[in-house]
Amino acid sequence: MNRNLALEFVRVTEMAAISSARLMGRGDEKAADQAAVDAMRTMLDSVDCDATVVIGEGERDEAPMLYIGEKVGSGNGPKLDIALDPLEGTTVCANGGWNSIAVMAIAEKGNFLNAPDTYMEKIAVGPEGKGLINIDDTPAENLKRLAEVKKCRIQDLTAVILDRPRHEELIRQVRDAGARIQLIGDGDVSAAIACSEPDSGIDILFGTGGAPEGVIAAAALRCIGGDFQGRLKPRNDEEIARAKTMGIDDINKIYTIDELASGNVMFCATGVTDGSFLNGVKFKSWGAVTESIVMRSQSGTIRRITAEHRFDTKPRY
Repeated sequence: MNRNLALEFVRVTEMAAISSARLMGRGDEKAADQAAVDAMRTMLDSVDCDATVVIGEGERDEAPMLYIGEKVGSGNGPKLDIALDPLEGTTVCANGGWNSIAVMAIAEKGNFLNAPDTYMEKIAVGPEGKGLINIDDTPAENLKRLAEVKKCRIQDLTAVILDRPRHEELIRQVRDAGARIQLIGDGDVSAAIACSEPDSGIDILFGTGGAPEGVIAAAALRCIGGDFQGRLKPRNDEEIARAKTMGIDDINKIYTIDELASGNVMFCATGVTDGSFLNGVKFKSWGAVTESIVMRSQSGTIRRITAEHRFDTKPRY
């Protein structure tokens, strides 16, 4: 993948972020998500690539745009697979909360797990914890190893967990181990990435969330040098059958970070609302200011981009 593509793709997330940020706090999740989808789809066709959406807004009969299998890009250039979430944290954006982002991960063709739209049990850490986590171990065991490598007490660690009834027992186990907990309403992609941010205050992610988001998070952590493991948790026989049609034979398989996102991977995200690692869109009289992050696994380069968008010269905004 040409490294210049990274900067082309960040223009895509910037436009999605600006469009959805206009609806921040308006209480309309569908409108905010649709604004992000429309903007991202429009901008993707300006990128010189022959890409396929492998993780997107759903099956073709469920989503008119950015559906799984849709061809995007100009049609000229490298063949790529794209995993995307035009607005991760839809409810967060609609309620004016923290940590909603527009996000994309890009890989050479065939290098993303074709994750079905089901749940995934996840564990994620930053570079210091790479190689130490095991999703089959108890939270206490994982926290003990992480505390040892970080040269701190378990009581000094903070775990981030989605605030869901299904995590009641998990939360109890983390508390019993002595770690602190930050409960979040949505956005476990940004939460997983926060494990690698020294100033985020987050050390480890536990819990069950969306499988597609797990692949995107794994791609980001590969670029940063973090670690991730996931295991599918289908809710019913229909989801198991769908997974098998997508080539997944062992539903109980533990996927490593390299199995979820392999080869050369790019990741880019733009903040929609303020969050733990990206500032949200700030509207000005002349336009808007965005903050984005762009990462490449091949070089390990991480770029933070603050952009000023002048609406009078960019009428598509």
